[in-house]
Amino acid sequence: MRIQQQVQLKRFNTLNLDAIASHYVEIKQPEEIVQALDYAEQQQLNVIILSGGSNIMLPQRLNGLVMHMQIQGIASLSEDTQSQQFRVGAGQVWHDFVLWSTAQRCYGLQNLALIPGLVGASPVQNIGAYGVEAGEFIECVEIYDRQQQCFSRLSHVECQFGYRDSIFKQQPNRYIISHVVFRLLKQPQLKINYGDLKTAMGNDLSPENLQAQVIQIRQAKLPDPKEFSNVGSFFKNPLITAQQFATLLAQFPKLPHYPQAQDLVKIAAGWLIEQAGWKGKRLNNVGMFDRQALVLVNYADANLLDVQQTYRAVQQDVYQKFGIHLEPEPVLFNQDGQIQPHQDQCQ
Repeated sequence: MRIQQQVQLKRFNTLNLDAIASHYVEIKQPEEIVQALDYAEQQQLNVIILSGGSNIMLPQRLNGLVMHMQIQGIASLSEDTQSQQFRVGAGQVWHDFVLWSTAQRCYGLQNLALIPGLVGASPVQNIGAYGVEAGEFIECVEIYDRQQQCFSRLSHVECQFGYRDSIFKQQPNRYIISHVVFRLLKQPQLKINYGDLKTAMGNDLSPENLQAQVIQIRQAKLPDPKEFSNVGSFFKNPLITAQQFATLLAQFPKLPHYPQAQDLVKIAAGWLIEQAGWKGKRLNNVGMFDRQALVLVNYADANLLDVQQTYRAVQQDVYQKFGIHLEPEPVLFNQDGQIQPHQDQCQ
């Protein structure tokens, strides 16, 4: 393990924000987690866990120890007639793992193809797309518990998965993920009724085609972070009550919506942003993508303040038009390496 100082993190965050970390270390083995934490304690540094950098916003100076999770490996565990378990290192590229699982004829994750980031981040945000969430297929998560100071594992129930939520997001400073154990299906149970996916699949209702169509749709709508710096979907799809939805639907009959449990309705944030006039619109060097209004893009050398100015303007315009608060998805860090809440400009 080698601790580096004054490391530029621009290439490690897909929004391409200029950010200098005072201390940085790559974690390639679970035991290095303990070594790095000991160093941080000795130096009185806050710890920042960095995965694929596809869901974070960083300040220009970051005073703390950045632990970049690079633990690799995919191991087959137990199986039965219906499913098979796989233990996957936190540093594996998520999309590569999805492609690998399909090639192994193990199913469930095909709707989540081409989502950027690493496997270790998938339980934190409970990543989802096209009606599927990663948490549906996570058996348990192997972690280092900073509170108990030991390695352990959290079961599916203990992970407390919700919409873009989990115990890892609720308690961001307690758990460090080393591996994720997935239980994948041997027989496909396709979910294809979300958005334009069913039409795109045509008569070929195979998981391989499902994966191919998801990739094609995402490539057509979403910018490649290597070409346009972004973190994917920037805002969560808001959940509103059925009563709120009925009121909105009377005003906006074409409002895309998806009924949820507990008398809630999920609204398409991208549609709200587009109707508010932000699709393809820029504020200086930051704007919403012209092919998918839900994606915020850093078109040049924007900093965190530039990004905040733009997304807050989007929030304000959507709220004025629809009375709905848009919540950003990316995790926001301050200069001391601590996660801080996004300020709601609409209150």
